[in-house]
Amino acid sequence: EVNLAESGGGLVQPGGSLTLSCAGSGFAFETYSFSWVRQAPGKGLEWVSGISSGSGGKRVYADSVKGRFTIGRDNAVKTLYLQLNNLQPEDTAIYYCATDRIGTNRGQGTQVTVSS
Repeated sequence: EVNLAESGGGLVQPGGSLTLSCAGSGFAFETYSFSWVRQAPGKGLEWVSGISSGSGGKRVYADSVKGRFTIGRDNAVKTLYLQLNNLQPEDTAIYYCATDRIGTNRGQGTQVTVSS
């Protein structure tokens, strides 16, 4: 059974940074590709970034976050990361890690709020 648990969200001012983590358990973490998706207030799920299985050599980003967000993984500790830089108010959302772009197997999410 795939279990994912996100953490690291918080309140940050525009231009600030956060690092989100996603701990995996109950499955062969290294064999899965992952995505980060987010849900802004009143909106549907939006795919943000994805990383390939194994060493994670392939990383892709939505145009809205390209150049500001960085995805990574550490298979030794079964953790997925998302570094968020130069955050803007429109990045305010609940962020989820998932095993595909549509949010399958996502955890409970972590809230990111960008506000002055």
